[in-house]
Amino acid sequence: MNHKLTIVLRSLLGLIFVAGPAAAMFHVVEPTLPTQAAAFTAALVKTGYMMPLLWSTEIVAGLMLLSGILVPIALLLLAPVIVNIALFHALLAPAGAGPAVLVVGLQISLAWQYRRAFEPLFVLRAGSGRAHDLASVKKQAA
Repeated sequence: MNHKLTIVLRSLLGLIFVAGPAAAMFHVVEPTLPTQAAAFTAALVKTGYMMPLLWSTEIVAGLMLLSGILVPIALLLLAPVIVNIALFHALLAPAGAGPAVLVVGLQISLAWQYRRAFEPLFVLRAGSGRAHDLASVKKQAA
């Protein structure tokens, strides 16, 4: 993918995760939700910690994406959030699924662009703390 397109997609996802939580925190937008979706959201709010934790994680990861700093870590931080957004809209609030599909698409596209950064996470066996990929095994055998 073109480097400029990657920057645009990264910036769009970052903007979504900075503006969205900020709008929710300051009650700029208060969507009407179906009963089950509203009950789920109310339960998260009632904990007293979950929404501030979620919003701060989203904002920090969004700023990381916007700045281009530690982008793979930002994508990892957002992965469970995005899974929840997708399931929330698929199961509880399907009418608002459009933005959720966009966010999932952006996340998958960016994860693919930064796939080399994630390779060490997919080792089959824990080693001595060094990445054990095929190239390092071949190098040791030579």
